[in-house]
Amino acid sequence: MSDFVDRQRRLLLGAALSGVAAAPFALAGHALAQAAPSGGPARASSSKRLEPLRHVDAGVLNIAYYEEGPATGPAVILLHGFPYDINCYVDVAPQLAAQGCRVIVPYLRGFSETRFRDAATLRSGEQAALGADVIALIDALGIKRAVFAGLNWGGRGASVAAALWPDRCRGLATVNSYLIQDISRAMVPIAPEDEAALWYEYYFQIERGRAGLAANRRGIARMLWEEWSPDWDFDDATFERAAAAHDNPDFVDVVIHSYRHRFGLADGDPHYADLQRRLAALPAITVPAITLDGDADGILPASDGSASAAKFSGRRVHRVVPGAGHNVPQEKPEAFAAAVMELIKS
Repeated sequence: MSDFVDRQRRLLLGAALSGVAAAPFALAGHALAQAAPSGGPARASSSKRLEPLRHVDAGVLNIAYYEEGPATGPAVILLHGFPYDINCYVDVAPQLAAQGCRVIVPYLRGFSETRFRDAATLRSGEQAALGADVIALIDALGIKRAVFAGLNWGGRGASVAAALWPDRCRGLATVNSYLIQDISRAMVPIAPEDEAALWYEYYFQIERGRAGLAANRRGIARMLWEEWSPDWDFDDATFERAAAAHDNPDFVDVVIHSYRHRFGLADGDPHYADLQRRLAALPAITVPAITLDGDADGILPASDGSASAAKFSGRRVHRVVPGAGHNVPQEKPEAFAAAVMELIKS
């Protein structure tokens, strides 16, 4: 682990424990304490998968998804990121279902069995597309409102859907706060140590990076898992369970487009042009929100949430999760599930 990340962990965890992080929900701190008992709860084995998968035509996609819990329960959409898969919720989904939630865990575009319905559709990974996919999915499933929850790409899709369709969103739970991209400032440099952590984003801008991802998708994914969650002791079977989802024939095209579009170096799909124009204004999140940072996140060091506070005009609590890296729902599922249930009950 770098000295920078270790120093940030100590400083920011201390700030969180001293009360710097906001807590608009009355029981937020208590819920976190209950969610992570000492000694650690049992985890699903690395052989367990969220299956069987179902399929539904939703907008431009045929989406593969897992569902658990009563069909009449409050709906929760759990969204994975890159380079993960739906099994980052292998411990979260059953916890929520046991508390009466209807839990939907879809594969994002370019992952596993999710497919584009038309061969001519641009294999876009832009943020507007990720948000539109969430709404297309709940429309297809007849869900009027749901809690949107996610990390990484999934957190971005959840944030976009919550910002642009607040009437469809009961609450938002994300890792790393406000995730809507400010593409107009994509070329503004950041601190060197932070730039270094984004090496893969720059690699994917050139054709060598595209070829590298196509040839070494598992090697790159494993490097990112290890860098982003330096304290997470995952085994080979856990990694391979997720990496199999990256064998989708559209995976490379969607990933490359996503990272080039966020730097303004690839055109978006015209189908989402109006949504992208609205996102350029960096709309506020008006629905109740809980944002989580892992105190051991190796790519986005934990914060007290103040930098993004203005982007949440509704009720919002920001929380630092001790011992978690970037993949909070898989590393600390009790904390993630507790955040979702707070939104359900609020």
